[in-house]
Amino acid sequence: MTAYEFTDGATAIVRGALDAGCDFFAGYPITPASQILMLMMAELPKVGGIAMQGEDEIASIGMCIGATMAGARSMTATSGPGISLYSENIGMAIMGEVPLVIVDVQRLGPSTGGATTAAQGDVQFVRWGTGGGYPIIALAPSSIAECYTLTMKAFDLSERFRCPVFLLTDKELNLTRNTVPTDAYATVPVRDRDLTDEGAPYRFSGDAGPMELFGTGVVRFTGSTHNEEAVITKDPAVVGRLNDHLRNKILDHRDEIEMIDFDSDPEATTMFLSYGITAGAMRDVVARVRSQGGHVSSATVKSLWPVPETALRSAFEGIERIVVAELNPGLYVREIERIAGDCEVLGLNRIDGELIAPVQFLEFL
Repeated sequence: MTAYEFTDGATAIVRGALDAGCDFFAGYPITPASQILMLMMAELPKVGGIAMQGEDEIASIGMCIGATMAGARSMTATSGPGISLYSENIGMAIMGEVPLVIVDVQRLGPSTGGATTAAQGDVQFVRWGTGGGYPIIALAPSSIAECYTLTMKAFDLSERFRCPVFLLTDKELNLTRNTVPTDAYATVPVRDRDLTDEGAPYRFSGDAGPMELFGTGVVRFTGSTHNEEAVITKDPAVVGRLNDHLRNKILDHRDEIEMIDFDSDPEATTMFLSYGITAGAMRDVVARVRSQGGHVSSATVKSLWPVPETALRSAFEGIERIVVAELNPGLYVREIERIAGDCEVLGLNRIDGELIAPVQFLEFL
């Protein structure tokens, strides 16, 4: 007999982090992410880890970078205003190639906006919100069970690519309780950290190299352009290799990151596409339409960045119209327009503090 529990996304994220081997957490209270901070402060000490409330968001992510460089597996959590404050240190984590999981529990913005209101307004900010324009990885769970699984996946990808990985969730998914079958929590293997003590913490090979940790000898760390020994340089040849490396170690390995759930109807010419909390209503509509003899396909994007172009282009075959549903003015639809070919692309958007209702999908049919 299947067992069930009544829980929320915050609890699932914390469980996923613990099962991924997270042993350091720092954060600052901010609605609607505070529940993750409180749970980590309660649970991490039980397994020998450390959870801290920083004096602000800037200090919190800085602690996580330092803890990771000393050997910890680190996570932090915040919401829109906090992500804005994280920006400089996100850039440092990209340049320093620091494995780190950043949970962004999105709320309605801008500024303090609607602190207790669901939204999906940080989709472009996490990609472009720090200097340089270098790629990041961002995952988006669309159910409580996926909050657990994709948290583990985020930790694995952060180790694989030596970079910050974002988990983009939202107020409703994080704080609203629901009934979940316990066998829905799929575990993901999280690789061990690749380490070196050779005095060169970087490899500009287009792939992520092994880390050298503080405490293993003389270790340099800088947010400036540097060579493979982390010595600051202005040599154009070295700077070019560094910056190509920061791009290519992710973009050349998209096949390891791309994740979508494609629910295909061979007779459909319309596809609904969504991510996060909005995908729940989309799945309900697809089931309803098919039960009445209609035809529609759907795609739930789990890996928002890099855009899963190969998987999506394959899903678009035979489709004439794509409806992109999201709780923002239309942030991800532009990525779909870029790769949709001859398909008509329409946006279904809501930014009044309410979730997109199933009936709004039906209006497009």
